[in-house]
Amino acid sequence: MGIHEECGVFGVLSAKKENVAELVYYGLYALQHRGQESCGIVVNDDGVFSSYKDLGLVSEVFSKDTLAHFPEGTMAVGHVRYGTTGGNTRSNCQPIEVSHQKGKMALAHNGNLTNALTLRDRLELSGAIFHTTSDTETIAYMITRERLGASSIEEAVSRAMESLEGAYSLVLMSSAKMVAARDPYGFRPLCYGRMPDGAYVAASESCALSAVGAEYVRDVLPGEIVVFRPDGVESRREHCGTQRQKTCIFEYIYFARPDSVIDGISVHESRRRAGELLAERYPVDADLVTGVPDSGLDAALGFSERSGIPYGIGLIKNKYIGRTFISPGQRERLDQVRIKLSPVRSVIEGKRVVLIDDSIVRGTTSRRIVKLLRDAGAREIHMRISAPPFLHPCYYGTDIDSEENLIACHHTTEEIAKLIGVDSLGYLEVESLGGLTGSKNYCAACFQGDYPTKIPADLRKDRFERRLSEEIGGRKEGTE
Repeated sequence: MGIHEECGVFGVLSAKKENVAELVYYGLYALQHRGQESCGIVVNDDGVFSSYKDLGLVSEVFSKDTLAHFPEGTMAVGHVRYGTTGGNTRSNCQPIEVSHQKGKMALAHNGNLTNALTLRDRLELSGAIFHTTSDTETIAYMITRERLGASSIEEAVSRAMESLEGAYSLVLMSSAKMVAARDPYGFRPLCYGRMPDGAYVAASESCALSAVGAEYVRDVLPGEIVVFRPDGVESRREHCGTQRQKTCIFEYIYFARPDSVIDGISVHESRRRAGELLAERYPVDADLVTGVPDSGLDAALGFSERSGIPYGIGLIKNKYIGRTFISPGQRERLDQVRIKLSPVRSVIEGKRVVLIDDSIVRGTTSRRIVKLLRDAGAREIHMRISAPPFLHPCYYGTDIDSEENLIACHHTTEEIAKLIGVDSLGYLEVESLGGLTGSKNYCAACFQGDYPTKIPADLRKDRFERRLSEEIGGRKEGTE
Protein backbone atom coordinates (compact mmCIF):
# COMPACT_ATOMS: atom_id res chain seq x y z
CA MET A 1 0.00 0.00 0.00
CA GLY A 2 1.32 3.43 -0.87
CA ILE A 3 4.68 4.91 -1.77
CA HIS A 4 7.89 3.46 -0.39
CA GLU A 5 11.17 5.11 0.47
CA GLU A 6 14.46 3.35 0.01
CA CYS A 7 16.35 2.97 3.29
CA GLY A 8 17.27 3.95 6.80
CA VAL A 9 20.83 4.13 8.16
CA PHE A 10 22.17 4.05 11.71
CA GLY A 11 25.63 4.04 13.26
CA VAL A 12 27.21 4.27 16.71
CA LEU A 13 30.75 4.96 17.93
CA SER A 14 31.66 4.45 21.58
CA ALA A 15 34.82 5.26 23.53
CA LYS A 16 34.63 1.85 25.20
CA LYS A 17 33.65 -1.66 24.23
CA GLU A 18 29.97 -2.31 24.77
CA ASN A 19 26.97 -4.05 23.24
CA VAL A 20 26.80 -1.75 20.24
CA ALA A 21 24.79 -4.29 18.21
CA GLU A 22 21.89 -3.90 20.63
CA LEU A 23 21.99 -0.11 20.26
CA VAL A 24 21.86 -0.44 16.48
CA TYR A 25 19.01 -2.94 16.78
CA TYR A 26 16.87 -0.42 18.66
CA GLY A 27 17.87 2.34 16.26
CA LEU A 28 16.83 0.25 13.26
CA TYR A 29 13.57 -0.61 14.99
CA ALA A 30 12.80 3.11 15.13
CA LEU A 31 13.64 3.41 11.42
CA GLN A 32 11.63 0.36 10.31
CA HIS A 33 9.13 2.58 8.46
CA ARG A 34 11.90 3.52 6.00
CA GLY A 35 12.43 -0.04 4.76
CA GLN A 36 10.80 -3.40 5.34
CA GLU A 37 12.55 -5.67 2.82
CA SER A 38 15.80 -6.42 4.62
CA CYS A 39 18.12 -5.27 7.37
CA GLY A 40 21.62 -5.79 8.66
CA ILE A 41 24.16 -4.92 11.36
CA VAL A 42 27.97 -4.88 11.23
CA VAL A 43 29.98 -4.61 14.48
CA ASN A 44 33.61 -3.45 14.70
CA ASP A 45 35.65 -5.13 17.47
CA ASP A 46 39.23 -3.80 17.27
CA GLY A 47 39.15 -3.92 13.49
CA VAL A 48 37.45 -7.31 13.26
CA PHE A 49 34.05 -7.00 11.58
CA SER A 50 31.13 -9.26 12.54
CA SER A 51 27.90 -9.02 10.57
CA TYR A 52 24.46 -10.47 10.09
CA LYS A 53 22.07 -9.50 7.30
CA ASP A 54 18.91 -11.05 5.90
CA LEU A 55 15.55 -10.42 4.27
CA GLY A 56 12.75 -9.37 6.61
CA LEU A 57 11.79 -6.91 9.32
CA VAL A 58 14.16 -6.08 12.15
CA SER A 59 12.08 -8.20 14.54
CA GLU A 60 12.19 -11.13 12.09
CA VAL A 61 15.90 -11.03 11.29
CA PHE A 62 17.32 -10.30 14.75
CA SER A 63 16.31 -12.49 17.65
CA LYS A 64 17.77 -12.37 21.15
CA ASP A 65 20.01 -15.29 20.23
CA THR A 66 21.16 -13.62 17.00
CA LEU A 67 22.15 -10.45 18.81
CA ALA A 68 23.98 -12.48 21.46
CA HIS A 69 26.37 -13.80 18.79
CA PHE A 70 27.73 -10.29 18.16
CA PRO A 71 30.83 -9.41 20.16
CA GLU A 72 31.09 -6.22 22.15
CA GLY A 73 32.69 -3.48 20.10
CA THR A 74 33.36 0.22 19.82
CA MET A 75 31.50 0.79 16.56
CA ALA A 76 28.59 -0.58 14.56
CA VAL A 77 26.50 0.39 11.55
CA GLY A 78 23.06 -0.83 10.56
CA HIS A 79 20.57 -0.56 7.72
CA VAL A 80 16.93 -1.16 6.84
CA ARG A 81 16.16 -1.45 3.15
CA TYR A 82 13.38 -0.94 0.69
CA GLY A 83 15.12 -1.27 -2.65
CA THR A 84 14.08 1.00 -5.51
CA THR A 85 16.99 -0.34 -7.59
CA GLY A 86 18.43 -3.84 -7.48
CA GLY A 87 16.51 -6.97 -6.63
CA ASN A 88 15.16 -7.99 -3.25
CA THR A 89 17.80 -10.65 -2.59
CA ARG A 90 20.03 -11.39 0.38
CA SER A 91 23.09 -10.28 -1.62
CA ASN A 92 21.64 -6.74 -1.71
CA CYS A 93 21.23 -6.53 2.05
CA GLN A 94 23.25 -3.79 3.69
CA PRO A 95 25.58 -2.62 5.18
CA ILE A 96 28.00 -3.43 2.34
CA GLU A 97 31.36 -4.72 3.58
CA VAL A 98 34.60 -4.20 1.65
CA SER A 99 38.16 -5.30 2.38
CA HIS A 100 40.93 -3.33 0.67
CA GLN A 101 44.67 -2.71 0.93
CA LYS A 102 44.29 -0.18 3.74
CA GLY A 103 41.76 -2.06 5.82
CA LYS A 104 38.05 -2.69 5.97
CA MET A 105 34.92 -0.64 5.50
CA ALA A 106 31.20 -1.18 6.15
CA LEU A 107 28.80 1.17 4.36
CA ALA A 108 25.08 1.89 4.79
CA HIS A 109 23.37 4.07 2.18
CA ASN A 110 20.04 5.82 1.81
CA GLY A 111 19.21 7.30 -1.59
CA ASN A 112 19.72 6.59 -5.26
CA LEU A 113 22.51 7.50 -7.65
CA THR A 114 21.46 8.82 -11.03
CA ASN A 115 24.80 7.96 -12.64
CA ALA A 116 25.10 4.45 -11.18
CA LEU A 117 25.27 2.73 -14.57
CA THR A 118 27.99 5.05 -15.84
CA LEU A 119 30.09 4.56 -12.72
CA ARG A 120 29.63 0.77 -12.79
CA ASP A 121 30.78 0.62 -16.39
CA ARG A 122 33.86 2.66 -15.51
CA LEU A 123 34.66 0.51 -12.48
CA GLU A 124 34.19 -2.77 -14.35
CA LEU A 125 36.50 -1.62 -17.11
CA SER A 126 39.13 -1.00 -14.43
CA GLY A 127 38.72 -4.52 -13.06
CA ALA A 128 36.00 -4.26 -10.41
CA ILE A 129 33.76 -7.30 -9.96
CA PHE A 130 30.30 -6.60 -8.56
CA HIS A 131 28.55 -8.97 -6.21
CA THR A 132 25.23 -7.11 -5.88
CA THR A 133 22.84 -5.14 -8.07
CA SER A 134 22.63 -2.26 -5.59
CA ASP A 135 24.15 1.13 -6.32
CA THR A 136 25.49 1.10 -2.75
CA GLU A 137 28.23 -1.24 -3.92
CA THR A 138 29.15 1.34 -6.56
CA ILE A 139 29.60 3.95 -3.83
CA ALA A 140 31.69 1.51 -1.78
CA TYR A 141 33.99 0.81 -4.74
CA MET A 142 34.35 4.51 -5.53
CA ILE A 143 35.42 5.20 -1.94
CA THR A 144 37.86 2.27 -1.74
CA ARG A 145 39.40 3.19 -5.08
CA GLU A 146 40.00 6.73 -3.83
CA ARG A 147 41.28 5.37 -0.51
CA LEU A 148 44.49 4.10 -2.12
CA GLY A 149 45.67 7.64 -2.83
CA ALA A 150 44.01 9.40 0.12
CA SER A 151 45.46 10.11 3.53
CA SER A 152 42.28 9.04 5.36
CA ILE A 153 38.88 7.42 4.84
CA GLU A 154 37.17 10.81 5.04
CA GLU A 155 39.49 12.15 2.34
CA ALA A 156 38.50 9.18 0.17
CA VAL A 157 34.81 9.91 0.78
CA SER A 158 35.35 13.52 -0.23
CA ARG A 159 37.11 12.51 -3.45
CA ALA A 160 34.40 9.97 -4.27
CA MET A 161 31.70 12.60 -3.79
CA GLU A 162 33.12 14.51 -6.73
CA SER A 163 31.94 11.67 -9.00
CA LEU A 164 28.67 10.70 -7.30
CA GLU A 165 25.45 12.18 -8.71
CA GLY A 166 22.02 11.91 -7.14
CA ALA A 167 20.88 11.23 -3.60
CA TYR A 168 23.00 9.64 -0.90
CA SER A 169 23.12 9.84 2.86
CA LEU A 170 25.90 7.58 4.11
CA VAL A 171 27.07 6.13 7.40
CA LEU A 172 30.26 4.10 7.17
CA MET A 173 32.93 2.80 9.47
CA SER A 174 36.54 1.88 8.97
CA SER A 175 38.67 0.04 11.50
CA ALA A 176 39.25 3.25 13.47
CA LYS A 177 36.47 5.76 12.86
CA MET A 178 32.88 6.36 11.78
CA VAL A 179 31.92 8.78 9.00
CA ALA A 180 28.58 10.30 8.01
CA ALA A 181 28.11 12.09 4.68
CA ARG A 182 25.22 13.72 2.86
CA ASP A 183 25.01 14.66 -0.82
CA PRO A 184 25.33 18.39 -1.68
CA TYR A 185 21.59 18.68 -2.36
CA GLY A 186 20.62 17.06 0.94
CA PHE A 187 17.93 14.95 -0.75
CA ARG A 188 17.71 12.48 2.14
CA PRO A 189 17.88 13.32 5.85
CA LEU A 190 20.81 12.54 8.14
CA CYS A 191 21.55 13.69 11.67
CA TYR A 192 23.64 12.82 14.69
CA GLY A 193 23.45 12.91 18.46
CA ARG A 194 25.30 11.94 21.60
CA MET A 195 24.61 9.40 24.31
CA PRO A 196 24.89 10.28 28.01
CA ASP A 197 28.10 8.21 28.19
CA GLY A 198 29.62 10.21 25.31
CA ALA A 199 29.01 7.73 22.47
CA TYR A 200 28.11 9.29 19.11
CA VAL A 201 25.11 8.16 17.09
CA ALA A 202 24.28 8.96 13.45
CA ALA A 203 20.88 8.17 11.93
CA SER A 204 18.51 8.90 9.08
CA GLU A 205 16.01 10.47 11.47
CA SER A 206 16.06 12.04 14.91
CA CYS A 207 13.42 9.57 16.14
CA ALA A 208 16.12 6.87 16.08
CA LEU A 209 18.34 8.99 18.33
CA SER A 210 15.54 9.25 20.86
CA ALA A 211 14.98 5.49 20.71
CA VAL A 212 18.47 4.79 22.07
CA GLY A 213 18.53 7.67 24.55
CA ALA A 214 20.82 9.92 22.51
CA GLU A 215 20.44 13.69 22.57
CA TYR A 216 19.97 15.23 19.14
CA VAL A 217 22.91 17.49 18.26
CA ARG A 218 22.17 18.60 14.71
CA ASP A 219 21.53 17.56 11.13
CA VAL A 220 24.41 16.76 8.83
CA LEU A 221 24.53 19.64 6.35
CA PRO A 222 24.04 19.02 2.63
CA GLY A 223 27.49 18.20 1.27
CA GLU A 224 29.02 17.79 4.73
CA ILE A 225 31.27 14.95 5.86
CA VAL A 226 31.26 14.36 9.63
CA VAL A 227 34.04 12.27 11.14
CA PHE A 228 33.45 10.63 14.53
CA ARG A 229 36.32 9.55 16.77
CA PRO A 230 36.31 8.68 20.47
CA ASP A 231 37.97 12.04 21.19
CA GLY A 232 35.53 14.20 19.22
CA VAL A 233 33.88 15.20 15.96
CA GLU A 234 35.39 16.78 12.85
CA SER A 235 33.37 18.51 10.13
CA ARG A 236 34.54 18.74 6.53
CA ARG A 237 32.57 21.16 4.37
CA GLU A 238 34.37 21.38 1.05
CA HIS A 239 31.23 20.15 -0.74
CA CYS A 240 28.81 22.34 1.21
CA GLY A 241 27.15 25.17 -0.68
CA THR A 242 28.05 23.78 -4.09
CA GLN A 243 24.34 23.16 -4.80
CA ARG A 244 21.10 24.63 -3.57
CA GLN A 245 19.52 22.42 -0.92
CA LYS A 246 16.75 20.17 -2.25
CA THR A 247 15.51 17.96 0.57
CA CYS A 248 12.74 15.62 -0.61
CA ILE A 249 9.45 17.29 0.34
CA PHE A 250 7.85 13.86 0.64
CA GLU A 251 9.99 13.22 3.71
CA TYR A 252 7.74 15.73 5.47
CA ILE A 253 4.51 14.61 3.81
CA TYR A 254 4.90 10.85 4.21
CA PHE A 255 8.26 9.12 4.72
CA ALA A 256 9.57 10.37 8.04
CA ARG A 257 8.09 9.51 11.41
CA PRO A 258 5.97 12.37 12.77
CA ASP A 259 8.14 12.72 15.88
CA SER A 260 11.27 13.36 13.78
CA VAL A 261 12.83 16.73 13.11
CA ILE A 262 14.50 17.17 9.70
CA ASP A 263 16.75 20.16 9.08
CA GLY A 264 15.25 21.84 12.11
CA ILE A 265 11.65 21.37 10.94
CA SER A 266 9.10 19.24 12.80
CA VAL A 267 7.56 16.57 10.58
CA HIS A 268 4.39 16.56 12.70
CA GLU A 269 3.95 20.32 12.36
CA SER A 270 4.54 20.14 8.59
CA ARG A 271 1.74 17.62 8.22
CA ARG A 272 -0.62 19.58 10.46
CA ARG A 273 0.09 22.62 8.33
CA ALA A 274 -0.75 20.63 5.18
CA GLY A 275 -4.15 19.83 6.67
CA GLU A 276 -4.73 23.46 7.53
CA LEU A 277 -3.88 24.53 3.97
CA LEU A 278 -6.28 21.92 2.57
CA ALA A 279 -9.06 23.19 4.84
CA GLU A 280 -8.48 26.75 3.65
CA ARG A 281 -8.37 25.78 -0.02
CA TYR A 282 -11.22 23.24 -0.07
CA PRO A 283 -13.90 24.12 2.50
CA VAL A 284 -16.72 21.58 2.79
CA ASP A 285 -19.80 20.87 4.90
CA ALA A 286 -19.09 17.66 6.75
CA ASP A 287 -19.60 15.92 10.09
CA LEU A 288 -16.26 14.23 10.56
CA VAL A 289 -12.58 14.50 9.60
CA THR A 290 -10.55 11.29 9.63
CA GLY A 291 -7.15 10.28 8.32
CA VAL A 292 -5.74 7.21 6.63
CA PRO A 293 -3.20 5.72 9.07
CA ASP A 294 -0.49 6.59 9.62
CA SER A 295 0.73 9.58 7.63
CA GLY A 296 -2.76 11.00 7.05
CA LEU A 297 -3.52 11.41 10.74
CA ASP A 298 -1.50 14.57 11.43
CA ALA A 299 -2.90 16.32 8.35
CA ALA A 300 -6.42 15.27 9.37
CA LEU A 301 -5.85 16.89 12.75
CA GLY A 302 -4.76 20.11 11.06
CA PHE A 303 -7.78 20.06 8.75
CA SER A 304 -10.10 19.57 11.71
CA GLU A 305 -8.55 22.39 13.73
CA ARG A 306 -8.74 24.87 10.87
CA SER A 307 -12.20 23.87 9.60
CA GLY A 308 -13.88 23.32 12.97
CA ILE A 309 -15.16 19.93 11.81
CA PRO A 310 -14.72 17.30 14.57
CA TYR A 311 -11.81 14.88 14.26
CA GLY A 312 -12.42 11.17 14.72
CA ILE A 313 -10.62 7.87 14.31
CA GLY A 314 -12.51 6.31 11.43
CA LEU A 315 -9.93 3.77 10.29
CA ILE A 316 -7.86 1.36 12.38
CA LYS A 317 -4.60 -0.04 11.04
CA ASN A 318 -3.47 -3.58 11.79
CA LYS A 319 0.08 -2.94 12.96
CA TYR A 320 1.06 -6.59 13.22
CA ILE A 321 1.36 -7.51 9.55
CA GLY A 322 5.02 -8.20 8.80
CA ARG A 323 6.95 -9.25 5.75
CA THR A 324 5.84 -12.88 6.17
CA PHE A 325 2.18 -11.90 5.73
CA ILE A 326 0.77 -14.09 2.94
CA SER A 327 -0.91 -11.92 0.32
CA PRO A 328 -4.49 -13.02 -0.37
CA GLY A 329 -5.64 -14.42 -3.65
CA GLN A 330 -8.03 -12.95 -6.16
CA ARG A 331 -11.22 -13.27 -4.13
CA GLU A 332 -13.18 -10.08 -4.63
CA ARG A 333 -13.80 -9.31 -0.97
CA LEU A 334 -10.42 -10.43 0.34
CA ASP A 335 -7.65 -7.94 -0.34
CA GLN A 336 -4.73 -6.45 1.54
CA VAL A 337 -6.43 -3.11 2.13
CA ARG A 338 -9.34 -4.79 3.91
CA ILE A 339 -6.96 -6.84 6.03
CA LYS A 340 -4.67 -3.93 6.91
CA LEU A 341 -7.39 -1.31 7.50
CA SER A 342 -10.71 -1.59 9.31
CA PRO A 343 -13.39 1.13 9.48
CA VAL A 344 -14.98 2.05 12.81
CA ARG A 345 -18.65 1.80 11.89
CA SER A 346 -19.90 3.65 14.98
CA VAL A 347 -17.77 6.65 13.95
CA ILE A 348 -18.48 6.52 10.20
CA GLU A 349 -22.11 5.46 9.80
CA GLY A 350 -24.45 8.16 8.57
CA LYS A 351 -21.68 10.80 8.51
CA ARG A 352 -20.42 13.15 5.84
CA VAL A 353 -16.73 12.30 6.02
CA VAL A 354 -13.62 14.27 5.07
CA LEU A 355 -10.96 11.63 4.38
CA ILE A 356 -7.32 12.77 4.48
CA ASP A 357 -4.51 10.78 2.84
CA ASP A 358 -0.96 11.62 1.78
CA SER A 359 -1.13 10.66 -1.91
CA ILE A 360 -2.88 8.91 -4.77
CA VAL A 361 -0.61 6.90 -7.06
CA ARG A 362 -2.56 4.52 -9.28
CA GLY A 363 -5.87 5.01 -7.48
CA THR A 364 -6.42 1.34 -6.66
CA THR A 365 -5.73 1.64 -2.93
CA SER A 366 -7.74 4.85 -2.61
CA ARG A 367 -10.72 3.23 -4.29
CA ARG A 368 -10.61 0.30 -1.87
CA ILE A 369 -10.34 2.56 1.17
CA VAL A 370 -13.31 4.60 -0.03
CA LYS A 371 -15.30 1.39 -0.47
CA LEU A 372 -14.49 0.41 3.12
CA LEU A 373 -16.01 3.68 4.33
CA ARG A 374 -19.05 3.33 2.05
CA ASP A 375 -19.63 -0.18 3.35
CA ALA A 376 -19.41 1.20 6.90
CA GLY A 377 -22.26 3.60 6.14
CA ALA A 378 -20.54 6.85 5.19
CA ARG A 379 -23.16 9.17 3.64
CA GLU A 380 -20.65 11.35 1.79
CA ILE A 381 -16.87 11.12 1.33
CA HIS A 382 -14.79 14.17 0.52
CA MET A 383 -11.16 13.20 -0.01
CA ARG A 384 -8.29 15.62 0.57
CA ILE A 385 -4.68 14.78 -0.32
CA SER A 386 -1.81 16.40 1.58
CA ALA A 387 0.42 16.37 -1.53
CA PRO A 388 0.01 17.59 -5.11
CA PRO A 389 -0.74 15.03 -7.87
CA PHE A 390 2.17 12.79 -8.88
CA LEU A 391 3.04 13.59 -12.49
CA HIS A 392 6.67 12.47 -12.81
CA PRO A 393 8.86 9.58 -11.57
CA CYS A 394 11.48 9.96 -8.85
CA TYR A 395 15.13 9.01 -9.40
CA TYR A 396 16.35 9.86 -5.91
CA GLY A 397 15.27 6.88 -3.84
CA THR A 398 11.47 6.85 -3.95
CA ASP A 399 9.47 4.28 -5.90
CA ILE A 400 7.21 6.79 -7.66
CA ASP A 401 6.49 5.06 -10.95
CA SER A 402 6.67 6.05 -14.61
CA GLU A 403 4.07 8.42 -16.03
CA GLU A 404 2.00 5.68 -17.64
CA ASN A 405 1.22 4.23 -14.20
CA LEU A 406 0.37 7.51 -12.45
CA ILE A 407 -3.36 8.16 -12.45
CA ALA A 408 -2.97 11.95 -12.40
CA CYS A 409 -1.10 11.83 -15.72
CA HIS A 410 -4.20 10.52 -17.49
CA HIS A 411 -7.18 11.96 -15.63
CA THR A 412 -8.40 15.27 -14.28
CA THR A 413 -9.12 15.70 -10.59
CA GLU A 414 -12.85 15.37 -11.28
CA GLU A 415 -12.30 12.16 -13.23
CA ILE A 416 -10.13 10.71 -10.46
CA ALA A 417 -12.85 11.54 -7.93
CA LYS A 418 -15.33 9.48 -9.95
CA LEU A 419 -12.87 6.62 -10.45
CA ILE A 420 -12.15 6.23 -6.74
CA GLY A 421 -15.77 6.88 -5.73
CA VAL A 422 -15.64 10.10 -3.69
CA ASP A 423 -18.03 13.03 -3.72
CA SER A 424 -15.20 15.52 -4.05
CA LEU A 425 -11.42 15.52 -4.25
CA GLY A 426 -8.80 18.15 -3.52
CA TYR A 427 -5.01 18.05 -3.70
CA LEU A 428 -2.53 20.29 -1.93
CA GLU A 429 -1.36 22.84 -4.46
CA VAL A 430 2.26 22.87 -5.59
CA GLU A 431 2.43 26.54 -4.65
CA SER A 432 1.59 25.61 -1.06
CA LEU A 433 4.50 23.21 -0.54
CA GLY A 434 6.73 25.94 0.84
CA GLY A 435 4.18 26.47 3.59
CA LEU A 436 4.97 23.02 4.99
CA THR A 437 8.60 23.83 5.77
CA GLY A 438 8.76 27.61 5.69
CA SER A 439 11.39 27.53 2.94
CA LYS A 440 11.93 26.66 -0.70
CA ASN A 441 14.80 24.26 0.00
CA TYR A 442 12.97 21.18 -1.19
CA CYS A 443 12.77 18.85 -4.19
CA ALA A 444 9.33 18.52 -5.77
CA ALA A 445 10.39 16.94 -9.07
CA CYS A 446 7.74 14.23 -8.75
CA PHE A 447 5.09 16.96 -8.86
CA GLN A 448 6.72 19.46 -11.23
CA GLY A 449 9.31 17.56 -13.29
CA ASP A 450 12.14 19.99 -12.48
CA TYR A 451 14.88 17.56 -11.55
CA PRO A 452 17.80 19.15 -9.66
CA THR A 453 20.34 16.80 -11.29
CA LYS A 454 20.90 15.42 -14.75
CA ILE A 455 18.73 12.36 -15.40
CA PRO A 456 19.85 9.55 -17.76
CA ALA A 457 18.71 10.47 -21.28
CA ASP A 458 15.74 8.65 -22.81
CA LEU A 459 15.20 6.50 -19.75
CA ARG A 460 11.79 6.08 -18.20
CA LYS A 461 11.79 5.12 -14.53
CA ASP A 462 11.03 1.47 -15.20
CA ARG A 463 13.72 1.17 -17.87
CA PHE A 464 16.27 2.85 -15.62
CA GLU A 465 15.64 0.40 -12.79
CA ARG A 466 15.37 -2.64 -15.07
CA ARG A 467 18.69 -1.86 -16.70
CA LEU A 468 20.34 -1.34 -13.34
CA SER A 469 19.04 -4.70 -12.12
CA GLU A 470 19.14 -6.85 -15.24
CA GLU A 471 22.18 -5.50 -17.05
CA ILE A 472 24.34 -5.39 -13.96
CA GLY A 473 23.07 -8.79 -12.89
CA GLY A 474 23.67 -10.16 -16.37
CA ARG A 475 27.25 -8.86 -16.46
CA LYS A 476 27.83 -10.37 -13.03
CA GLU A 477 26.62 -13.78 -14.21
CA GLY A 478 28.83 -13.57 -17.26
CA THR A 479 31.98 -13.06 -15.21
CA GLU A 480 31.46 -15.92 -12.79
